[in-house]
Amino acid sequence: MLPFEEQIVSDLMEDPNGGLVVLSSGLPLSSLVASLLLLHHPSRGSLLILSASDSQKSSISRCLLLLQNPNPNLPSDVPGDLPSHHRAALYSSGAALFVTPRILVADLLTSRCVPSAVASLLILNAHRLSDTSTEAFIARLLRAQPNSPLIPVLAFSDRPHAMVSGFAKAERVMKCLFVRRLHLWPRFHVLVSADLEKEPPEVVDIRVPMSPAMKGIQSAVLEAMDACLKELRRTNKVDVEDLTVEKGLFKSFDEIVRRQLDPIWHTIGKKTKQLVSDLKTLRKLLDYLVRYDAVTYLKYLDTLRVSEGVRSVWIFADSSHKIFELAKKRVYQVVRADDMKISTDNKTTPGKKRRMINDEKEKEIEKEASSSKAGDRKIDASGGIVLEEVLEEAPKWKVLRELLEEIEEERRKEKQSTGQPMPEAASDSSDIVLVACKDERSCLQLEECISKGQHQVMREEWGKYLLGKAELHGLRKRNRKKSQEPKGFGVLDGMIASGSSENAQPSSISKLENDALLAAASEISNLAKEEIEVGDNPKINSRRKVGKGRGTGRGKGKSRKAITNVQAPGNKRKKSAENDKIQPISAETEGPPSNSDRPLEGTSHESGLEDLMDLKPLPPVQFYALDSDQHIFNVLKPSVIIAYHPDMTFVREIEIYKAENPTKKLKVYFLFYEDSTEVQKFEASIRRENGAFESLIRQKSLMMIPVDQNGRCIGPSASNEVQSINLPNSATRKAGGRKPLEKEMQVIVDMREFMSSLPNVLHQKGMRIIPVTLEVGDYVLSPLICVERKSIGDLFQSFASGRLYNQVETMIRYYRIPVLLIEFSQDKSFSFQSANEIGDDVSPTNIISKLSLLVLHFPRLRLVWSRSVHATAEIFASLKANQDEPDETKAMRVGVPSEDGIVENDVRAENYNTSAIEFLRRLPGVTDSNYRALMDNCKNLAELALLPVERLAELMGGQKAARTLKEFLDAKCPTML
Repeated sequence: MLPFEEQIVSDLMEDPNGGLVVLSSGLPLSSLVASLLLLHHPSRGSLLILSASDSQKSSISRCLLLLQNPNPNLPSDVPGDLPSHHRAALYSSGAALFVTPRILVADLLTSRCVPSAVASLLILNAHRLSDTSTEAFIARLLRAQPNSPLIPVLAFSDRPHAMVSGFAKAERVMKCLFVRRLHLWPRFHVLVSADLEKEPPEVVDIRVPMSPAMKGIQSAVLEAMDACLKELRRTNKVDVEDLTVEKGLFKSFDEIVRRQLDPIWHTIGKKTKQLVSDLKTLRKLLDYLVRYDAVTYLKYLDTLRVSEGVRSVWIFADSSHKIFELAKKRVYQVVRADDMKISTDNKTTPGKKRRMINDEKEKEIEKEASSSKAGDRKIDASGGIVLEEVLEEAPKWKVLRELLEEIEEERRKEKQSTGQPMPEAASDSSDIVLVACKDERSCLQLEECISKGQHQVMREEWGKYLLGKAELHGLRKRNRKKSQEPKGFGVLDGMIASGSSENAQPSSISKLENDALLAAASEISNLAKEEIEVGDNPKINSRRKVGKGRGTGRGKGKSRKAITNVQAPGNKRKKSAENDKIQPISAETEGPPSNSDRPLEGTSHESGLEDLMDLKPLPPVQFYALDSDQHIFNVLKPSVIIAYHPDMTFVREIEIYKAENPTKKLKVYFLFYEDSTEVQKFEASIRRENGAFESLIRQKSLMMIPVDQNGRCIGPSASNEVQSINLPNSATRKAGGRKPLEKEMQVIVDMREFMSSLPNVLHQKGMRIIPVTLEVGDYVLSPLICVERKSIGDLFQSFASGRLYNQVETMIRYYRIPVLLIEFSQDKSFSFQSANEIGDDVSPTNIISKLSLLVLHFPRLRLVWSRSVHATAEIFASLKANQDEPDETKAMRVGVPSEDGIVENDVRAENYNTSAIEFLRRLPGVTDSNYRALMDNCKNLAELALLPVERLAELMGGQKAARTLKEFLDAKCPTML
C-alpha cells in the first residue's frame, strides 16, 4: 500500500461512527476496501459490503490475493436464491459478505440478520444514495436498536462530480447514513501528489493532425450543437450556465438538461423535446468521429438519416449538410467517365437539369464496359457514372504502426548494446505493449489493422457496407410489387433500359449516386453468391486479377473478449498500402466475402511476398478496453503503455501502478488528435473534477452536523413524523390533554417491492413493515384493502403484456377494496401526456383509453394517483385510519391453493358461478348496486327470467330498471326469412 492509502484507512478507523470517503477517479478504491477487510476480525461480527458491482467484487478479491497470500479470506457472495436459513448462518458467522441491499433489508426486517451480529457496514458507490434509497433504510434499521453497539458505516465514492449534483448532495448522503465525518482525497492532495510524483513514468505526448474532412465534420457538429443550445436557451426553462458546448461533451450533460425539464416535460413543445434528443445525438457524433473509421461513421450517419427523419431539428440545419457530404467524401466519390467530378451538393436548385451525355459517347461507354474485364473503375449502368473509392484511413492508425515499430527498434538496439535478452532493471516486467482503447470494437479493429494492414481493414469495412446496401435493397425489392416491364431492365440487372436518353438518365445527383452505390452493392452481392457456388476451385480463382496493395488473410472467428493479444513479428506481417492507387470495386478486381466476417480477396502470392519483405518487426501487443473495468497492470506488467483513447481514470491507474512499482521502467504514450474535441474533453474532465473537489471543500467548511446524526435518536417515533395539530381549547375534552395511545400501523409488503423506495418511506413514517411473498397484490393495508403499485414505466409494460388485467382480476376476486396505485416520480411531471395529445376517441394505443377501459371492465377497482413516494405514504396512512391491521398468515395464503387444491376466500369456488354473475351484470338495468340483491333472491338465471315486473322493481330498487330488464328478457329474437 502507498502511504496515502494507509492514511485514509487510519483516518477511517479513528471514528467509531464511520465516515464518507470521496476519492479522485482512478485512485485505488479496491485496495482500500481490501485493507479494511484485512483489519476485520470475525469475532466482532460480520462485515457487510453493499452496492458493489461485479467488476469491483473481482477487483477487491484480486487485491486480497496480492495482500494476503497464500491463504486469503475472500468475502462470500450472498445470492438471492440462497435459502433463508443458510443466509442466517452466514450473517452469524462473522465473515465478510457481499450482499445486495434488497436481500439484506428483508432479512433485517424478518430478524434473519440481527444488528448485534453485524460488526460494520461498508457501502460502495455512495454517490448513488439518497434519503429514500435502500442503503439508507438498512443504515436506519441497524442504528435504530437502542441496546445494540454502535455499528460503523464506511461509505466510499470515486465520482466527485456526482457528489456535487443537486443541493448539498454530500451533506444529504451523510445524513441518511448517520455519519459525521467527510474525508476528501483529490489528486491535488499533498500526500497523494507526493506519492504519485516521486517516481513518475516517462510520458510522451503525441499530437496527430486530423484530416481536413475530419476537421470539417468536427466544426460542423460543433456549429450544429451551438445552434441547438441557442435554440434551447430561448425557451427560458433551462439554467443558461449549464448550456455550454464544453459541458455538452459529457454524458452527464443530457442528464442535467433532462433533470431541469422533467417537472415541466408535459408542458413543453415537441421542438424543445427534440432539441434535448438532438444534443445527445450530436455528442455521439463528436465521440464517434475520433473513435471509429470512416466507413463505420458513414454507416452510423445513414442510420441516423433514416431513424431521425423529419423529426430531428439539427438535420435541417445548414451545418448538417456539410457533415453528411464530408462523411461521404471520406469513403467514396461519384465521378463521370471523363474524370470530371460530380458535385453532390443537394442545395442546388431542384428544377435545374444537369447536362447529359450524348448518345454517341454513351454507346462508346457501353462498349467499353462490356469489353473490359479488368477496368480500374466500375461504370454504372445509369449513363457513365463512376464510383471512385477514397476509403480514408484514421490518422492514428499510421501513427500507431510507426510507434510500435519504433518501440521494437529501440528494444533491439538496447538488447544489442547490453548483450542481454531482457533490458536492465526490467526483469520483473514483460515486453508487452499495452494499447488502451475506449471499447472492445476499437480493440478488435486495431488488432486487424496490425495483423492485416490498414488498407485491407478499410476494404473489408467497405465490402460490409456495400453488402448491407445490397441486402437492404433486396428486401425493398421483394416487398415491392413486381413491375410489368420485361426482365433485364434496371441498374441492378447490369443492363440499360431501352428507350430515350431521358429515361435512361436520372434527373438528380442523389439518384445518380444512389444508382452507383446500388450497382457496386449488387456486384458485391453477386460475387459473394458466386464464391459460395464455386468454392475453392483453383482454375476459376486463378482467372481473377487482384489489385495491387490488397492485404492477404483468411477470416477467422474472434472471441469477443475485452482484452485481445496480437503477436506481430516482422516476417509475418503485411505492409499497409497507404500510397497505393485506390481501386474501385469491379468483377475482376474484387472478390467479396460471403459473410461479414470474411475479408475481401487478397493479393496474389507473389505480390504479398514482395510487401512482406519490407515490413519492420513489431513488439507483442495487448489491447485493453477501458469499458471492461478490468485491472490488468499487475497481471500483464507492461513496460510500455499507449493510451490510444486517453481517459482521466486510466491515467490515474497508470500513476498508481508506477508508484507501487518504483523500480520498474515504464513509458507512456498519449495519442491525441490535435485541436480536437478529444483534447478538449480530456482537459475539461480534469477541470470538472478539480472544481467538484473545490466545491466539496467549501461545503465541508460550512457543514453543520446535527447532534443526533450518530443514529441514536431515531426510531419509530422519530421527529420527522408529522405530528397532529391540537387545538388550544381541546385539552379538557381529551382527559386533561393526555395523548391517547396510538396503535402501531403495519403494512404487509411483497418481497419484490423492496426494489423501490416506498417501504423505506413507510418505515420513516413510523409504520411497521412485514416482508412476505404475496401471490396477490403488492401491499396489504387491511383485511379489505389490497394495493397493486405501478410506476409509470411498469404501467405501460403491464398494459402491453396484459399482466395488469390478470393482476386486477385476482385482486377483485379476493379483496373487497382493490386499489391500483399509479405512482409518479417526484422530479418528473405529474402527467401521462400533454393535454393537446389526448384525443376525443378511444384509441388502443393511448394510455388514457386503456385506463378508462380497465375501470369500465372492473367497476370495483379504485385508482389512486400519487405524485411521489412521500405522497403515497400519506395516502396509505389515511386509508388505514379506520381499518383493522392485516394478518400476515392470511395474506400469505391468499391465492395459494392448499394440499386439497382448494383456495380460501375464492369467489370462484363451488358456491358461485362466475360466468353467470358476469352475464347478469351485463344485462340492461342491472347495476353495481342491485346485482347482489338479484343473486340472493334468485337461484339461477332461469328463475330471474320468470319474475314479474313488480318483484323485479322491489329487488332492483325502481320501476324503470325493472321494466328495462323485463323488456330485454321478453323481447323476440329476429328470425331469418
